[in-house]
Amino acid sequence: MTTEISPEDLVLTDDPIQQSDVFLRAFNTGDGAVFDTLYREDAISNLSGGPLTGPERTKSIIELLGQKPRMKATYKRSYTAGDTMLVVADYEIDAPSPDGGRVIMRGSCTDVMTRDKDGKWLVTIDRPVPAELSD
Repeated sequence: MTTEISPEDLVLTDDPIQQSDVFLRAFNTGDGAVFDTLYREDAISNLSGGPLTGPERTKSIIELLGQKPRMKATYKRSYTAGDTMLVVADYEIDAPSPDGGRVIMRGSCTDVMTRDKDGKWLVTIDRPVPAELSD
C-alpha cells in the first residue's frame, strides 16, 4: 500500500530526527520522483552503489523505489556547522531480489544536508554504506 505524499508534505528542518522521519516517509512511498525532491539539483546519491548526480541520480532513484523496497532507519548523531549538517543513521532496506525472493540490506548512512538560500534543508550527499547482505 502506497501512502500519498506530495513534495509539499516533505519539509526537512533543523531537527535531524525529524529529517530522518521525512526521509523515511518519502522513501517508503515507492515514488522516486517524490523522494528525489529532497535532494539538491547537484546532489550526489550513492543509493545505486556508486555516486550519481543529476538526471542519472533521479533515474536511478525512480527505478530503485519503483521496486517498492521498505526502509527502516535509526538516527545516531548529527553535527551542524552553519548551513551544513552531517547526519549519521543506521538503516535496513527490505527489497525484492531478482529471483523473486527478498534481500535485506543493512548498514550506516552519512548524509550531508545544506540549507538553500530560502532556508530549506536539502540532501547534498547521500552515502549509504552496506554492512551486510542477507537473503
